[in-house]
Amino acid sequence: MLEVEIKSRCDDLDKIKQTIVDMGGTFISAELEDDCYFNHPCRDFGKTDEAFRIRKVNDTIYCTYKGPKLGGKTKTRFEKEVEIYDADAMQEILQNLGFVLYGKVQKKRDVYLLNEVTICCDDVKDLGTFVELEMISNNRQEAEKRLFALAETLGLSEFITASYLEMVKGQ
Repeated sequence: MLEVEIKSRCDDLDKIKQTIVDMGGTFISAELEDDCYFNHPCRDFGKTDEAFRIRKVNDTIYCTYKGPKLGGKTKTRFEKEVEIYDADAMQEILQNLGFVLYGKVQKKRDVYLLNEVTICCDDVKDLGTFVELEMISNNRQEAEKRLFALAETLGLSEFITASYLEMVKGQ
């Protein structure tokens, strides 16, 4: 399975949220996310276009690996995520294995679901506000078509393929 995602800057998250609800979307959750990204001791994830992080979402913690982006106008990549129970212990294990803390991203995120599309309305510390539209699919082209059609309906047009970490780091 692939994670197919598009992201756009958005100056009016409240308007987007109301439009999602008006279209029949469901509010799923309000999240505070604190991400710590790590770099591999033997290869630079910035150069290989991979990501490895520990994410705290409210009271839940995940460890996530994301493979290189597959190119194109969406951010499509392999992703595998597991829940863990102790972020500090995991960070200590990683650092003992030679991984280096590379960067942090903090955001407030409201999550909605509309017709199998997860919509994240994000307020990212030091970056501003964005909307991410995401689908998990084996059919990349169909997912891209659906995501861009929904983005157009929502009035989103300033698309970005860089990750929040890349934006924070100024890459």
